[in-house]
Amino acid sequence: MKTLRVMFALLIAGLTLCTTLTFGKMEYSKTEKKPCTFCHVNVTKTPKELNDVGKCYAQNKHSLKGCEEKPKSDK
Repeated sequence: MKTLRVMFALLIAGLTLCTTLTFGKMEYSKTEKKPCTFCHVNVTKTPKELNDVGKCYAQNKHSLKGCEEKPKSDK
């Protein structure tokens, strides 16, 4: 029974930690009304890697003013 309590406590702690770490990023997406991929290179493989717009957003105190998405060239 003690082992079950410890495992349950670890599960709750892990879920709380993960939820806290991702909360801010979802907030940015909701505030700017943009998908995560607007600022991130690959959300699933490298979630911390930002594209040029994401870097601009981070440097501009989380504002998209002056941060423009570069049009993709048709090659």
